[in-house]
Parts: sequence; C-alpha cells; structure tokens
Amino acid sequence: MPKQVDYEGRRRRIAEAVCLLVEEHGPEGVSMRDVAARAQVSLGAVQRCFRSKGQMLLFAVDHVGDRIIERARARLAASPAQPAATALSHVTNEIALLREEHRAEARTWLAFVAQAAVSEPLTGPLRTSYAALQNLLVRLITEADESGSADEGATPPSPQHEARTLLALADGLTTHVLIGHLTAEEAAEVLHAHLERLGTPRRERPSETQGTPR
Repeated sequence: MPKQVDYEGRRRRIAEAVCLLVEEHGPEGVSMRDVAARAQVSLGAVQRCFRSKGQMLLFAVDHVGDRIIERARARLAASPAQPAATALSHVTNEIALLREEHRAEARTWLAFVAQAAVSEPLTGPLRTSYAALQNLLVRLITEADESGSADEGATPPSPQHEARTLLALADGLTTHVLIGHLTAEEAAEVLHAHLERLGTPRRERPSETQGTPR
C-alpha cells in the first residue's frame, strides 16, 4: 500500500525552514536546495510542494502572518471574560512581537516586508495579513467603546482610524526593538501609553449592575 504523505504538514515544515533561512540571509539568499537541507527533506519533495522559489516564499509569508494572527486569537480565547481593553492590550503586544521568543519571527517578518518593497508578488500576502490584524483591532476597539471616555459632545474616534494607527505603531516598534533603538521594555511602555490615551472600557450602567431589564 503506498505511503500516505501529509503534504500540508510538509509544506508547513518547509515554510519553517524558509523562515529560518530568511532570518539568516534574507529572502534573496534562500534557495530551494538549502531549504530542503534545512527541512531535512529531498529537493524533489520541496519541488513537489512548490513549483518555484517564489511560490515557496509566498507560502512562507502567509505562514508567518497566520502564526501571529493565531496567537492573537488564542489570547482572546484563553480569557473570553476579560475586558475588551485588556484584550486589546494583549493582542497588540502579540502583533508587536516584543517578546524575546518572537525575536526571530520579527526579523523574518521585517525581512519579508523589506523584500516586498521591491518584489510586488510578496505584497499580496502581507496586505492580507495586515488586513486581518487590522480587522481584529477594529473589533476590539469598538467593543472597548473608547468614545465613552471622550468629552461630552466630542466626536467619537473612528475605530478604523484608531486600528490603523495602533497597527502602524506596533509594526514600527518591532523595527525599533530589532535595531536596538528601543528595548522591548521601552517599546512596551510606548504601546501601553498609547493604549491608555485611547481610553477605558465602557463603564457598567446602573441597570446592568443591578440586573434591571433594559
């Protein structure tokens, strides 16, 4: 009976090898032969999963983006009862990749971003990942109801605008930490200060506290 091959599992294994090599040499320094060696599979196995290096890199970009999104959603699922503002803080910290264990992933992500500036095919997966993260932030900002902390009569901030700003800030802090301009602790303080300025979760209404029907 022919041996069953887990192609999806193999593709993820190859993507991990791509990420390791991208971290070391950048996307241009990656070859399918080197990926095969790092993934401990044959060159033919890599070529059966991906027709070209470009296709392989595109899958690896998606792979990194998916991991970040999955971790952010896992933080939400782990504490479903947490206030939306707390959830927003946790998710933003995941996006910023400030923890030491995510440093290699941060270098890989930024290497892909830099390459995308001169390689149009890479921009699609990156835009998709950023859009998914932004949509998640929009939902959390909306739930946190920051407009409740605004002055009476003031125009509430747009969750879409705030999400774009927050995503850009988190992305920029990743770079500042990687090049040593900021420590991870300093970057976390910047992020926390910005989240504080966004406001606090909506206060419970007396009717909700007392259980009075609305």
